[in-house]
Amino acid sequence: MLYSSPIPYQTDASQYFAIVRDRPWAAWLDSGNIGRFDLIVADPVTTLVTEGGQTTITKVSSSVVSRDDPFELLRTELGDAEVPDMGIPFAGGALGYWGYDLARGLHLLPECASDEEHLPQMAVGIYDWAIVVDHLEREARLVSRLRHPGTEAALEQIQKQIKGSLLPTSGREKFCVQGKVTSNLSSVEYELAYSKVQTYLLEGDCYQVNLAQRFEAPASGDAFQAYQELRRSSSAPYSAFLDWPQLQILCASPERFLQVQQRKVETKPIKGTRARALNPEEDARLAIDLIQNPKDRAENLMIVDLLRNDLSKSCETGSVRTPKLFELESYSNVHHLVSTVEGKLRESRDALNVLRDCFPGGSITGAPKQRAMEIIEQLEPNRRGIYCGSIGYIGFDGEMDTNIAIRTMVYSHGKIRCWAGGGIVADSRCSEEYQETFDKASVMLEILQRFTVQTDY
Repeated sequence: MLYSSPIPYQTDASQYFAIVRDRPWAAWLDSGNIGRFDLIVADPVTTLVTEGGQTTITKVSSSVVSRDDPFELLRTELGDAEVPDMGIPFAGGALGYWGYDLARGLHLLPECASDEEHLPQMAVGIYDWAIVVDHLEREARLVSRLRHPGTEAALEQIQKQIKGSLLPTSGREKFCVQGKVTSNLSSVEYELAYSKVQTYLLEGDCYQVNLAQRFEAPASGDAFQAYQELRRSSSAPYSAFLDWPQLQILCASPERFLQVQQRKVETKPIKGTRARALNPEEDARLAIDLIQNPKDRAENLMIVDLLRNDLSKSCETGSVRTPKLFELESYSNVHHLVSTVEGKLRESRDALNVLRDCFPGGSITGAPKQRAMEIIEQLEPNRRGIYCGSIGYIGFDGEMDTNIAIRTMVYSHGKIRCWAGGGIVADSRCSEEYQETFDKASVMLEILQRFTVQTDY
């Protein structure tokens, strides 16, 4: 049964998020005023948290621990699939994140990089209601599949809150960055890691490796204030804010990882980047150079081929194709080269199969994936955690939409971190690749600077 009740449309969905964010496990999948739908949830009936090879499944009155495959545990909690409603992308189901290091259960990897964040590899809630804001139709709805006995009472309470006030929550501690932003790779260390990647490339170990650096600063307060600045400065179609007990995630991702809709699978890998220029003529020149550059096109094509192979594991033979290659997408600080790969799910497969088969996304590992991930583990000082994992949903109806968690800040244990990387190939140049990481991180670093407390010495 589908419950669907109209509520007043709000251009800025943050007003609805303010109503629910004091509830447990509040989350906002944010279209950044670019995509069609915003999804807002809270109060999951079940949570699944994976740490150290085991998953804790917590319900209202019980908690169990399992060492089974987290993807299979999710399938069990989602239960039998409902009939999709094309006008409503999500009316309940699984929503959360799958961290990059969840791949350790899927790929045999060395253990070299240190884990400083100590965060779950997967944290997903099973939600029985959602606020859906449709910016195309300019309407909003409170929706549910009414699977849980307590949901009707929760819906009544949310309706009363919506009718009562749409004012943001007040009284939270001001967000402050309390020290210098530092990187886990100096320019010399990056150059050394880059040289090692080039050696692997020349020896034929791989064709491309994504190398990233991490930025970190001490912080305190409510990071939602920083997220509001992030979405104003760098709106992106696959953004998200997760306000959970373990952490806050501030994501302005431009990249779709996997969408499953009516059994059609789509992925949109990004490979190829240029910084934006203030001068319109120079900006246009940089965009044209990106579109026409043989290196960037070859780099993009390597990942397209990798993803075609990954999709083929779950899609019908002959259905995987590439309708769009090397399209330009422009954001506030960078131009990107984007391709589209799609296929049709086999009858015996579902969204969780394709997520598991493709995880983590090839655009942020390199090719071939296994060897690239081994090299990343050897050369990056710290584990990636949520960065380069995925944020999104899998509905009770089997539909799915997930991003690649790039342009993402993670705030936990008194520190805020962000990352930026790029794909290195044989004809890359170290100085250009190093600068690209700063180009990609520029908006996040500017926001951290904006919230930095000025100290007199």
